[in-house]
Amino acid sequence: MDPESEGVLDSVGPRLRALRRDRGLTLAELAAATGASESTLSRLESGQRRATLELLLPLARTYDVPLDDLVGAPRTGDPRIHMKPMRRFGMVFVPLSRRPGGTQAFKMVIPARPEPLEPTPQTHEGFEWLYVLSGRLRLVLGERDLALSPGEAAEFDTSLPHWLGSADGGAVELLILFGPQGTRAHLRASPGVPPHGAG
Repeated sequence: MDPESEGVLDSVGPRLRALRRDRGLTLAELAAATGASESTLSRLESGQRRATLELLLPLARTYDVPLDDLVGAPRTGDPRIHMKPMRRFGMVFVPLSRRPGGTQAFKMVIPARPEPLEPTPQTHEGFEWLYVLSGRLRLVLGERDLALSPGEAAEFDTSLPHWLGSADGGAVELLILFGPQGTRAHLRASPGVPPHGAG
């Protein structure tokens, strides 16, 4: 094997360990999610076991990152981000960033509804920043009930009960930034607990 390939394989273990720690996962949780044993994952992270496609594919799926990111493959020179919209709780989230961990950026689309939704405020750790692109956003934050127009932004501590919806029944598009805690609360909550007025 050529030295460059050796270097790529040697860097996989530390990258996988950093990614797991960024996501706050234990080896046991990762083993349950991927089907690989804890000892195999531990040896993979420590460099005692070589990465194989069979091991990396379930890890890429679990971490929701491209396979290239796990092995540190060089970028192809194409600067475009290939966005894959996700439907969650009646809303559409379009990821705008690809780096695992840290602050995540999304475009969020709240569809038009003939009947207004009853706010169902939620809380989670962290801070959230949002910017209204189009439509009128209703932001319920603690005891406050605000309407934001295009071009307006808000930042708040998400330990306060909060809810996002349409102020007038029309569609709303916004940019939203939040860290790993916010990502879990907004995108991976159980279907029975719709966050931000989705339903």
